[in-house]
Order: sequence, then structure tokens, then C-alpha cells
Amino acid sequence: MSETEGNAGAGGKRMRVILAALPLAIFVGLALIFWTQLTSGRSTSEIPSALIGTKAPYRDLEPLAGAIRNGAPVPALTTETGKGKLTLVNFWASWCVPCRQEHPIILALSQDPRLNVVGVNYKDRAEGALGFLGELGNPFSAIGLDPVGKMAIDWGVYGIPESYLVGPDGTILYKRVGPFDDRSLKEGLFPAIEKALGTPAQAG
Repeated sequence: MSETEGNAGAGGKRMRVILAALPLAIFVGLALIFWTQLTSGRSTSEIPSALIGTKAPYRDLEPLAGAIRNGAPVPALTTETGKGKLTLVNFWASWCVPCRQEHPIILALSQDPRLNVVGVNYKDRAEGALGFLGELGNPFSAIGLDPVGKMAIDWGVYGIPESYLVGPDGTILYKRVGPFDDRSLKEGLFPAIEKALGTPAQAG
């Protein structure tokens, strides 16, 4: 075997080793990225929304027929619902266990006269939604049905429950992924309300 052939053979062997090791190197790199994300201490609830600071993409949705609040039928959520009001838009469903856990907080928030609380019923059955509100109470001044999740896509919903604070001018000010708790209220929603209104928020 000539020196040239030997060098070519050695070069081909090295290339085969590199190609064989490449998938493993890619896997290790991706694993390190995922591990960094998991151990960074950040939760999905802290992921900022690209829509914050932009106009809320409201839709004209169908009403939840039969929904009652304060003895009156609850209107549908439309593009006009939040105009001129500081509005909390809550995506929820009767099949969502965290929604049930969060619901007392949403009820309490609906008692703040400065805050307009509306609901988007996500991929749910009407009878299930009505049963949920009948059992736990209805905090929503308007409810829209989103049976296939079109509005949820527009809003960039990760998973429910998910809530957005929208200013009187229609600008999205704050986003919460997952159910509210004491910490997210004190460190997230209440400061956002205070900033929007220039006054202390009521804790309900």
C-alpha cells in the first residue's frame, strides 16, 4: 500500500468515526439545554408573552346559553366587551382541574369594582360549563365559547387556566400561565393592576 493510499484510508476512518459520533454529540447538547431550562428555577408561568404591549386579539364569540349572573343572562364575549375597562380575560373549562382550584380567586377578583372579569370557555361542553358555574359560582360579566380553540391560538395560550390583564385601551398588560395563587397575585397581577390604574388594587 502506498503512502497516499494509507493517508486516504486513515482519513476515511476518521470521517466515519466523526459521523458516527455526531448524533451522540447533538443529543448531549440538546440534553444540556433541556437540563438548564429545568434547573433554572423558571416555570412556564414566568414565560413572557410576545403579545404583551400589543392589542388584545378579541373575537366575537358565541354566548354560553343559560349562564346567569346576578339573576341576568350573561352576554357573549365580543370585540366590544373590554373597551374602556380594565379587563381580566380568563381561559377556563369545566374539565380543567386547576381551573376548579383557581376559581375562588377568580370569584374574589370579580368583586373588585375596578376590574372587569370575563371568561373564555375553552374546548368544553356547554352542559359541563353550566354545571361548573352553577356549582362554584359565576364571576364572569361576559362568556365566550371557544370550542376549537381559535381564540386561544390568537392569544398564544399555552394551557388552561390562563389569564390576561387588558387595559382600557385594549393593550395586553400582563399574562399568567396556570392558576393564580397568593404569590402570583401579590407579585404579578396586583402590581399590574396598580400600574394600570395608578391606585392600590383590592385583594378581595
